Amino acid sequence: MSTVSSHPIPGARVRNVALVGQSGAGKTTVVEALLGRTGSADAGSATTGLRAASVPWTAANGQTYRLNVLDTPGAPDFVAELDAALSVADLAVVVVDAADGVGVGTSLVWERCDAFDLPRFVFVTGEDRRRADFDRVLGQLRSTFGATLVALEAPVGEADALEGVVDLLHGGEADRDESLVEEIVAGDEETLARYLDGETPTPTDLEAALAHEVADRTEVPVLLGSALRGIGIDRLAEYLCDVAPSPLDRSVSVIAGDRTVEITSDPGADPLLYVFKTVSDQYVGQVSYFKVLTGVVTSDTSLTEMSSGQTERLHSLLRIEGLDLSPTGRLEAGEIGAVAKLAHTESRSTLAPASTPVIVAPPDLPEPQFALSLAPASRSDADRLSEALHRLTREDPSLRVTHDAGTHRLVLEGVGDVHVESAVARLASRYGVEVATDEVEVPYRRTISASAEAEGRVKKQSGGHGQYAVVSLRVSPLEPGAGFEFVDSVVGGAIPKHYVAAVRHGVESAMSGAEHGEPPVVDVRVECYDGKAHSVDSSEMAFRAAAAQAFREAVEAAGPTLLEPISKVTIVVPSDMQGVVLGDVSGRRGHVVENRPNGDGSQHIVAEMPMAELRRYVVDVRTMTAGQGHFHAEPAGYRPAPQRSS
Repeated sequence: MSTVSSHPIPGARVRNVALVGQSGAGKTTVVEALLGRTGSADAGSATTGLRAASVPWTAANGQTYRLNVLDTPGAPDFVAELDAALSVADLAVVVVDAADGVGVGTSLVWERCDAFDLPRFVFVTGEDRRRADFDRVLGQLRSTFGATLVALEAPVGEADALEGVVDLLHGGEADRDESLVEEIVAGDEETLARYLDGETPTPTDLEAALAHEVADRTEVPVLLGSALRGIGIDRLAEYLCDVAPSPLDRSVSVIAGDRTVEITSDPGADPLLYVFKTVSDQYVGQVSYFKVLTGVVTSDTSLTEMSSGQTERLHSLLRIEGLDLSPTGRLEAGEIGAVAKLAHTESRSTLAPASTPVIVAPPDLPEPQFALSLAPASRSDADRLSEALHRLTREDPSLRVTHDAGTHRLVLEGVGDVHVESAVARLASRYGVEVATDEVEVPYRRTISASAEAEGRVKKQSGGHGQYAVVSLRVSPLEPGAGFEFVDSVVGGAIPKHYVAAVRHGVESAMSGAEHGEPPVVDVRVECYDGKAHSVDSSEMAFRAAAAQAFREAVEAAGPTLLEPISKVTIVVPSDMQGVVLGDVSGRRGHVVENRPNGDGSQHIVAEMPMAELRRYVVDVRTMTAGQGHFHAEPAGYRPAPQRSS
């Protein structure tokens, strides 16, 4: 075991590890156990955001390694945080609870690791829990993810009877598992040739072969223990040191002009940094966490933020020590560090010399599927709300802020309800901004299906300067999606030309519906065909008011139709759950346009559904499918809303 040290460690002995798994699997407890073994323990709790820790570890070979551990949230709402960690990790440790086994969240994180072509370990923790069953969990892992999972350990007892762990690779003759040996050597030609010649591979030989297979993603080692009791933690750290790839073993894709090229973590190249996470610290302001992809970065290095072209000077270079940040003067290729107070850099930014115009392509952000309307609790909160939201979205780009034209409120959009509600909580706890939340109003519209005429009249000609205008309008429907057409057919100067623009502005104001709290009118042709003016008392104001009046009356005479927004919803659920989902779609006035199996035990359903029925659909799908279903919605136009019965 080691104590915390600030000494630089070569990139070959750096391990950048993402701890992933479903909520409640025990990821944070594993981090705390690793920190505790090095004297850096800190009380922890499950996280809703990405957290970085660094564990220096003196391995059995006498060399000190730096384990940079990224503790990721398990809730599916925080998939962007998971992706941020995977984008800079060189290996993922999939944490699985020995009692609960493989769950929906396990499959989700496995799929994300596949998307990043990321090597991985599995750590089965909670072997001291009631109902712990390592053989059952191993069977689930192999049936779900394939037969490439190799158990390197076995439990001695389980649940209350857990005594320890047997190392099947390094143990003596009695403990060594020959089937494990054969599995490992079969994937390495050189070791296999020697084995077939009768040579018994040493544990070091097997580790070397396994390291190649892990890097090539042909084998996934499975380890076990109890993080709460510290059982198996040392062996996990040792295997990370001995078998996991270093950042120097992996390449990174960057965009150079119109080409995508692969680069290696060359310490001798120009410095190239990828900022995967920014957080706001109450004492030092914005802190940007980054991985040094190539080169060496030192304090006061000046680099260019490639998206904006702005120069950033790295004044306060920081190294992760335990759960804290400590000043350092130098970070090398492969290391993860941080820097404070960058002015132009956000999450997913690339920093490089201006002479090296490359960009690291960040992972795609998930589309928002849940939103809340925000109303500041006080004037003081209103003054600070926009800035606080701006800082939140810099930290978490998967959050999106829009403006509701109908309510004039800001709308906060996120991946799911937990994602958005946690962001609202951070507004209060971190920025001191209190808001009331409400469901987002559905953006209904109105249109007409017939033509009609109406006259608007403004007349005030007593007591000083008067107001006078008469406007005659004819409204008629346009094709859906055509928008708005204004026609001036006034003859004989009944409405002077310099007032026609005021008429149009009055019509457009009435179309918006804002003044009377009504949905806007769309797809309508408005013809101004007659009117009257007064040489003294007429004004632009009077003609705007008269036009607005005429338009509202004409629309009412034409029999307006309420239009509701429709979404195209793509739903993926286990095939045995399609019945309940299809029934729910029907109950939401949805129309199924496609329903087919995916070939992997899931069902692909596409339906058109009213947006009004989808405001909490992310929660409802999760409930209906026990967390196994997911969906994506996109706008699909408008259609007439059903008439309400009186």
